[in-house]
Amino acid sequence: MGGMSRGLQLHNPLVVSAFHRALVDRFLVVLAVAALLALLWSAVAAVRRRSIRRVVLNEGAGQRADLGAELGAGLGAVRGAGPGAAALTAVEPPGRRFVRGAFGLLWILDGLLQAQSAMPLGLPAGVVRPAAAGSPGWVLHLVSVGTTVWGNHPVEAAASVVWIQVAIGVALLVAPRGRWSRTAGVVSVGWGLVVWVFGEAFGGLFAPGAQWAFGFPGAALFYVVAGGLVALPERWWRGPRLGRVVTGALGIFFLGMALLQAWPGRGTWRGGRSAPIAVMAAAMARTSQPRVLSRWVAAFGSFDGAHGWAVNLFLVVALGLLGVALVTGRRRVVLAGAGAAVLLLLADWVLVQDLGLLGGLGTDPNSMVPTLLLLAGGLLALLRPPVEVREPVFLSVRGLAETPAPRRWELLAPGVVARTAGFVLTVAVGLVGVIPMAVAGASPNASPIVTEALNGVPGQVDAPAPPFSLVDQSGSAVSLAGLRGKAVALTFLDPVCTRTCPLIAQTFRRADVLLGARAAKVELVAIVANPVYRSVATVDAFDRQEGLNGVGNWLYLTGSKRQLAQVWKAYGIEVELAPAGAMVNHSEIVFVIGPRGRMRAVLNSDPGATSSARLSMATLVSDELRAVMER
Repeated sequence: MGGMSRGLQLHNPLVVSAFHRALVDRFLVVLAVAALLALLWSAVAAVRRRSIRRVVLNEGAGQRADLGAELGAGLGAVRGAGPGAAALTAVEPPGRRFVRGAFGLLWILDGLLQAQSAMPLGLPAGVVRPAAAGSPGWVLHLVSVGTTVWGNHPVEAAASVVWIQVAIGVALLVAPRGRWSRTAGVVSVGWGLVVWVFGEAFGGLFAPGAQWAFGFPGAALFYVVAGGLVALPERWWRGPRLGRVVTGALGIFFLGMALLQAWPGRGTWRGGRSAPIAVMAAAMARTSQPRVLSRWVAAFGSFDGAHGWAVNLFLVVALGLLGVALVTGRRRVVLAGAGAAVLLLLADWVLVQDLGLLGGLGTDPNSMVPTLLLLAGGLLALLRPPVEVREPVFLSVRGLAETPAPRRWELLAPGVVARTAGFVLTVAVGLVGVIPMAVAGASPNASPIVTEALNGVPGQVDAPAPPFSLVDQSGSAVSLAGLRGKAVALTFLDPVCTRTCPLIAQTFRRADVLLGARAAKVELVAIVANPVYRSVATVDAFDRQEGLNGVGNWLYLTGSKRQLAQVWKAYGIEVELAPAGAMVNHSEIVFVIGPRGRMRAVLNSDPGATSSARLSMATLVSDELRAVMER
């Protein structure tokens, strides 16, 4: 009935099912690529084994010796070592290896968290908009760009983010050194900035009341820093200098957070139930989680409510001392400060941020974990210099290209093929996320699944449409028989309605735009659903108010009370006068009628509470009209 718009539940079965199906479909694509690469690797290994066997069995000892010398010389040319010798090379610096591996695992964890059922419908309202609350208008506008794309294409966007983040994590893990490893770091920086801007609203940088304890300046910013460290040339990691820079920068960060917590007028010194930390802890304690964790968080919230000033003083002093300790650069002092930082970070992560993973909409472990990992990576770089070891020399891809063609398969090491296959597979994982996301972002339409989740899947029918003969907004006679040869979208609207009817009319107008050139073969028809206000003048006023008087294939039909009642009954439309008002409650339904006058589809037309839902309904109506024109 009119004005009875419903909201979408986060775990809407239709959306959840489509989301899981999209994840599985993309996984099958990745699996197919992996299978092809496995076959390729097997073929290369088989050819290489046959080539070596042929040399060993069919060629003389002198020829084998020549091959061995050629192989050794080729390898020596590639790595600068003597023929056949093992090269003395430095392994990946421990600090870099730790940062790369830890944040690679974090990206994969974040990707898996994005696969939670509530993400398609819950992320914009449950995560992004709260993060942007209180920010300036330009921040809200920027964030709305991301939420609009997500709201228009919730399934595609949610599934894409899963695979993008998994791909970044896998790339960091499987590319230990060299150009591809640094490229993975650059990609981590780029996507981290996207998440920081559109998902975290700059981490609350421009919002009032930002606090370190709540996650300021945003977890994604630490992923950006980690990606930047991985993207640095490896020589920068050879020595304690970068470690001092990282720990010193974190020291400055802690000092800045101490100043932020101490700044008067931000509410951080307030106690009682309205104390920011107490409010945060109380809210987090109500999320779905193990009872013991909920008790801890709730107990700390109560403690802060009773001793808010003392808790904030402790945070200010602790952050300040940690900052000073890390800035000194003295190993023992830095180690002592790092040990204390671990305790403070873990305590805040558990008691205030409540792990950041729970409740069905947790997208990452919040800021404390990546801060801790960055600190650990800086300490390793400061305290553990890289070592040099002797390891076998393998032919590089460049060396393979410089080798005579008849010997290439003989010199190609399986490790080279495996690393290349891993790179190709990682790219494939990323593309199954990037391509659908790019297509969704570029599309001006909304996925029909939003309105289908709100109103149900259109009912497919095949029956003669009930006839009608009425007059349009200009007083001209119009009948269903006279519309033969055109597809018809038919609905019922109250011309004095100020809530849902104007929205439904605008979805018809948008559907007309989406049809493009095919709109010439379509009639968009509304019939009055009000027994009192049904004059031609009233209908014409509604059209002018909604800008529909310029839509050439729009018809708003009316007639006598008896004529309208007959049409309402024929189409099963319930019309009920609202108490003490001019508007009526009526069924919100769209009927799609084919060019031969047969009814083909019936759609519930609740426009929903969001622009995405209304745009989705317009897409669905235009899709159904296209379908009947193609039959």
